[in-house]
Amino acid sequence: MITLAKWSIQDYHQMISAGILSDRHVELLEGEIIEMSPEKSLHRKITDSIAEYLREKFRGLAKIYEAHPVTLPSSEPEPDIAVVKMPASLYDSHHPYPEEIYLLIEVSDTTLEKDLEKKRFIYARAGILEYWVKSFEVWQKSTKHIQLLFQVPNQNQILLL
Repeated sequence: MITLAKWSIQDYHQMISAGILSDRHVELLEGEIIEMSPEKSLHRKITDSIAEYLREKFRGLAKIYEAHPVTLPSSEPEPDIAVVKMPASLYDSHHPYPEEIYLLIEVSDTTLEKDLEKKRFIYARAGILEYWVKSFEVWQKSTKHIQLLFQVPNQNQILLL
């Protein structure tokens, strides 16, 4: 039987600070350091379009981050888009925590299974309010405009995008 060592958030941050992971694009999922897929140009285009749209719609209500870590109890994933509480100065000393996150979005091309299976449960256990996966198939068949409904927690506002 093989037993893998599980890494804590603190261990992971120490490795990053020491430069051990500096040449690798990785994220921490349930204590395991996972290599991330290289980003393709279509993935970037779709992510940029969604983030730009959300920035326009949520200006003054929420901060939109692209491909930045969020800190969960035993994971530090890098979702493609995170909609988080303002002001941005909240994150001067830490990445967003679950209670500061309104929405996480993954744009999924080669990672659909991981996004729908593994990450979905990680985010649910951490208490993430909303998690969306945008698959390429759906994107390519959808209309030019994104129609989304987003409720801003504790502000009694529903915004139609």
